[in-house]
Amino acid sequence: MIAALAPETLEGLEWLGLALAALTLLLVIGGSVGGLLGMKRWGLPEALLAGGLGLLVAPAGLLPLLPQRVIDLWDQLPLPLLTLVFASLLLGKPLPKLGGLWRPLSAQVLLALTLAFGQFLVGGLAVLFVLQPWLGVSPVMACLIEVAYEGGHGSAAAMGPTYERLGLEGAQALGLAMATVGLLASTVVGGLVVVLGRARAWLKFPEALPIEEAMAIVEEETPPLEEVPMDLPLEAGTVEVPALWRQLADWAVNLALAGVAVLFGCGALAALRWAADGSGGIIAMVIDALPVFPLALVGSLLVRLILEKSGQTQWVSATIQGQTGTISADLLITAATACLDLSLLARDWIPLTVLALGGLLWNLAVVLLLAPRILPPDWFERAIIEFGQATGVAASGLLLLRMADPGDRSQAVTAFSIKQLLLQPLLAGGVITVVAPLVVDGWGLPGWTGLCFALVLLWLGLGLWLAARAKAAA
Repeated sequence: MIAALAPETLEGLEWLGLALAALTLLLVIGGSVGGLLGMKRWGLPEALLAGGLGLLVAPAGLLPLLPQRVIDLWDQLPLPLLTLVFASLLLGKPLPKLGGLWRPLSAQVLLALTLAFGQFLVGGLAVLFVLQPWLGVSPVMACLIEVAYEGGHGSAAAMGPTYERLGLEGAQALGLAMATVGLLASTVVGGLVVVLGRARAWLKFPEALPIEEAMAIVEEETPPLEEVPMDLPLEAGTVEVPALWRQLADWAVNLALAGVAVLFGCGALAALRWAADGSGGIIAMVIDALPVFPLALVGSLLVRLILEKSGQTQWVSATIQGQTGTISADLLITAATACLDLSLLARDWIPLTVLALGGLLWNLAVVLLLAPRILPPDWFERAIIEFGQATGVAASGLLLLRMADPGDRSQAVTAFSIKQLLLQPLLAGGVITVVAPLVVDGWGLPGWTGLCFALVLLWLGLGLWLAARAKAAA
């Protein structure tokens, strides 16, 4: 069988094996060094350090040890890795009951929508009135704040090729740099906001917690591999399987379930493109540019729903699905960071700075000015987790919440988790993130910015109206 393979295929497989082995080695080294430096205790992913090491050994780095073909293969990894992240996202989580969602979630959802569409709005205004007149940048650059801050490194890496096809040169490098700035700002600036909130008595449960202890609690929520519970039942009278083999079987089953979600996404995307072939216009353009990962998330939801309806949820492990997503995201960040073109960042540092500061100021304004007016009494705890997620990643939000509410007595985690389930298919790498640059290219930036302005006003108005009704009914 192997002998029948073409020499080109064998050579390609050898290069792919070398690329994956080198990427894994970098991640292991970065994880070891990052653990010694305590990076997780400050909410910083060790994969960023691994990616930095990759930059050093890349062909253009200070110590060029890797051939260009390995870098070219790494450059193709973000999209499949992000698809696996999305495919595992909902498999391990019990689906919420829809009946009682509106009351605790309405304000949380409206705050998140205001944050996200406001990032589009701020980006559009910055490009229209500052960056285009002075520097002549591409209008698609207006979408970078949302894809980098809300979506993070994974979305920035996956959407980079689409942005570049629409005229934004070096989009992936710019998006990854923005995501890194957001990650740092979410921890540093967010930590200062928690200190401010404690000093101004904004916290409903004001006990202080050092950042080291907060991160220790966050780390405890993800047990190591050897502590993974074995979900596969053994029939009576069978010989007990050794723990290692049971772990391997559990991983095989859970990866197969994630694979089913990916296959659904691929099939759904193929069906949409087939249906859109004859339609033409903006719909066909959107479907043609739509990546598979938002549809893999829908597949993840459907697989979970089938397991729950059939009473077979024992086959899925929340821990393994979480670790699958974490490992995939770490590999993605490492590969994308190692492929950065630093010369493009040096050239475009001015628009990058303007957009990064604009997005950060918007997020702070929403959290400090709007959140206390529309959220329930534990508004600060609910808002700070949104700030962390909308500026960095969900883990950043959880870290800030642990600092603000170490006893976990607020309802922030529950509201945030269900909100993520509802909005993840749309924002932060979802359908709207994918469609936004296509709309900018088709309608023009003024039209897209005007739409975002109207939507931000709508979310603001609804939030304030619902808060006034709740206050009147109290």
